[in-house]
Amino acid sequence: MSILSTLPGFLAYLFGALACLGLFIMVYIHLTPFSEIKLIRSGNHSAATALVGALLGYALPLSSAIVHSVTLRDMVIWALVGLITQYLAHLCTRLIIPTIKQDIDNNNQAIGTVSAGISVVLGLINAACMVY
Repeated sequence: MSILSTLPGFLAYLFGALACLGLFIMVYIHLTPFSEIKLIRSGNHSAATALVGALLGYALPLSSAIVHSVTLRDMVIWALVGLITQYLAHLCTRLIIPTIKQDIDNNNQAIGTVSAGISVVLGLINAACMVY
């Protein structure tokens, strides 16, 4: 068996995961109440921190889905579960911090860090739950 015999599967999962990540970014930045990309381009560190936290919080269950899925279709379904969970994490953060839009707009780094932390923590829990 050649080491390259698994290359097609690797490429399928890699491109599938990158497509899921792209979908997550598009959905997430359209559903949040602030314009992450615009804020980041203007140097807003709290928006960058919150977005990177959300990306990490999504990548954790996405990687778990890759490891534990039997098929590419299975991985995509679990990736969608991860996307929904991350958006729910954002909604929970908005409930806990009702002023998050203004805080992120005003570059409140503490709020960006808390938002990122909640995303990563829920992503870790979500990834662990995908085993069962």
